[in-house]
Amino acid sequence: MGIETRQKFDGYAAKYDEWFMKNENLFTSELRLFKRVLGDIEGKKLLSVGCGSGLFESYIDCSNVEGIEPSEDMGKIAEKRGINVIKYGLIEDVDLPENYYDIVYFNGSSSYMEDLAPVYEKCLRALKDDGRLILLDVPKESAFGFMYLLGKSLNTYDHEYLADAMPELPYPLALACSGVWHTTEEKINVLKSLGIEKFEYYQTLVRNPLYTNEESEDVVEGYKSGGYVAIIAEK
Repeated sequence: MGIETRQKFDGYAAKYDEWFMKNENLFTSELRLFKRVLGDIEGKKLLSVGCGSGLFESYIDCSNVEGIEPSEDMGKIAEKRGINVIKYGLIEDVDLPENYYDIVYFNGSSSYMEDLAPVYEKCLRALKDDGRLILLDVPKESAFGFMYLLGKSLNTYDHEYLADAMPELPYPLALACSGVWHTTEEKINVLKSLGIEKFEYYQTLVRNPLYTNEESEDVVEGYKSGGYVAIIAEK
């Protein structure tokens, strides 16, 4: 996630929140997944890598959540929502304490990072024994991933190829274009290469993106159907 990405997010902090609020049922589905995989966080130390505006955290008790965020626009909003932003910058440039956190999570932020292995390795060192690294993302191989990659390739959603196939309010193009987009299997393989053996998987947004916002969805186990997927890796 370089300077270009940071500048794009700096200009899109309000639009990011606005998009979720207009896509209320989609947001509710993703929020259910977020809450499900975090579980009971009372008394635990959490780190959100790329905490963004803290929109999801505004629906939980985030008094024990620390955040790292490259975009100052985003981070300032997150602070107002109760997240302790410990660093404005990239996770690659942050020294984390070892064996400190109970949970480290990436809520969509892996999709804006080129090289995942050193980042995940750093976060695993920061976890306590039996701590959990949680990765929530739009998978590259999902229908949403294909949609964003096509929009990125065409540099527009307003194209004859996408006519009558796009949701009414697609994810802001500038944010889709600045994404890297990784497959779920890629992230799993990176974690396995770092010695992780215990995994859980949960997903939501199983419907076609055109109809996703019609009603909210429940969380289901697995990762091979969802437009938003969570990997839980236990240290």
